[in-house]
Amino acid sequence: MNPPPTVTIFSPAKINLFLAVTGRRADDYHDLVSVVAPLTFGDELTARAGEGSANAAEQFRLECDDPAVPLDGTNLVLKAAVAFAAATGWTRPVAFRLIKRVPMAAGLGGGSSNAVAALVALNRLSGTTLDRAALAALAAQIGSDCPVFLEGAPAVMRGRGERVEALPAAAARRLRGRRVLVFKPSFGVGTPWAYAQLALASARPGPASTMSAKPESASAAGAYLPVDEAERRLARWIGGEAPAEDLLFNSFESVVFRKFIALPTLLGRLRERFGLAPLMSGSGSACFALLPDGAPVEAIAECIREAWGDVSFVQSTTIA
Repeated sequence: MNPPPTVTIFSPAKINLFLAVTGRRADDYHDLVSVVAPLTFGDELTARAGEGSANAAEQFRLECDDPAVPLDGTNLVLKAAVAFAAATGWTRPVAFRLIKRVPMAAGLGGGSSNAVAALVALNRLSGTTLDRAALAALAAQIGSDCPVFLEGAPAVMRGRGERVEALPAAAARRLRGRRVLVFKPSFGVGTPWAYAQLALASARPGPASTMSAKPESASAAGAYLPVDEAERRLARWIGGEAPAEDLLFNSFESVVFRKFIALPTLLGRLRERFGLAPLMSGSGSACFALLPDGAPVEAIAECIREAWGDVSFVQSTTIA
C-alpha cells in the first residue's frame, strides 16, 4: 500500500500535574521528575508531500493561521522536519499547515507537541520509516520534553525529559477524563529564564519565595526538590487511591510567582471562592484547575477575566 500524500495529526497541549525539578546537571540541563498529561485540546498539523526531490533550503514550508507564530527555521515543526530528513534520507518536499490553538510561552508544550506531530506526519508519509524507539530518540534531540508527546496518555518524565514511561494503568484511570480549566494571562514566561531563576534561588540560603500560593511549592533548601523526596511523593500517589488533586506540585511556582504576582493572587482567589486546587503548568504562565462535578465553569472563567482581563486565555478541556 502506498503512503498517503497528505496526513493530518492532532497536536495536544499538556499539563504538568507534578513537576519536581531536582537539580542542575553538569551539562547545564536540569533533572526533573514529572507527571505529564495530554489534553483533548490542542493544535492541528497537516503535512502534504510533493513530488520529486527538493534541495534542503526549499524542502519544507510552513504556514500557520496565527501570525505570531514564526515560520522560519526557529519553528520546531521545521526543526523536526530537517532532523527527520537527516536521519532517514527523505528528500521529497513537504508543505505543513499548522492550525494554532495552544498559546505560546505558556508551559503547555505547544511547540514540542507540534514538533512531534511533524515527526509522526513525516513518518507516515514515508511509509513508517522509523520505529517508535527511533522516533523517540529523534524527538529527544529536538527538545527535552518532546518524547512525552509520543505517549498519547499520562506519563512520567525523568532526566531532562527524555526518559519517559507510561503511568501505571490504575493511576492513569484517576486522571483520564478529568475536566480541566486551562487559563493564561496576556504575558508569557520564558523557560530558560525560569530555569535560571531556579538555579539562582537554590544557590541562595533560605526559601526561594514567600509568594507561592502553596507553601510546599518551594523546598526549604531552595527551589529544587531533592530527587528522593520527589520519587517518594510520586510513588505514594501512584501506589494509593488519592485523587489527582493530591499529586499537584510545581517547583517553578516558587520562583515564577516572585516576579509575576498576578499568578499567585488569582490562584489564591480561586481556592478561596471555589475550593479549587489550581496549579501552574510547566514554567508558566498558563495555569489549570481540575474541575469537580458541578463546578461553575462560567463563574470561574469570569473570575479569571476579572483578574487578568478579557484578553486572558480560558479553555475548558479534559485529560486524554
